[in-house]
Amino acid sequence: MPEKELKRIVVLGVGNTLLKDEGVGVKVMQALRRRFDFPPEVALVDGGVRGLGLVPIIKEAEDLIIIDAVRKGQAPGTLYRLTDEDLCARVNQKNSLHQVDLIEALTVAQAFGEAMPSIIVLGVEPLDVSPWGMELTPIIEARVDELVALVIEELGRLGVKCQPGLEHDGL
Repeated sequence: MPEKELKRIVVLGVGNTLLKDEGVGVKVMQALRRRFDFPPEVALVDGGVRGLGLVPIIKEAEDLIIIDAVRKGQAPGTLYRLTDEDLCARVNQKNSLHQVDLIEALTVAQAFGEAMPSIIVLGVEPLDVSPWGMELTPIIEARVDELVALVIEELGRLGVKCQPGLEHDGL
């Protein structure tokens, strides 16, 4: 009897870590890796600013959870949960250096005519995305734990149970 195929879930942290709060997606990804062990059907991907290089990753996913800095004009630190419908409405809003590339990557992946993954974006309104600084501002740093919890909650909705792991920085 063939084994049941595992659903492929990709958690994708994006952003430029040289632009302060712009790198929050990558920082949350790093925190997830340090704090939890994930089952084999879940891939954690540091998307950085890969742009169109994300297309193969997007195409392989059945469910895609993106973590990113999101500008919607609210107070810095405001958390967002956006669906794929929300993303379609944001195509014409170019509000970060890499977001255009992310939207383009999603569009190119869709142009291949294959089924698109379900997409959830978990984000936070940035305070400062000016060059150069690798640290998040304190208000955004204070939201990292909540973003981590939101990712775990989304994975739970998809039927995935994550186990707390040992903290292991730099591995």
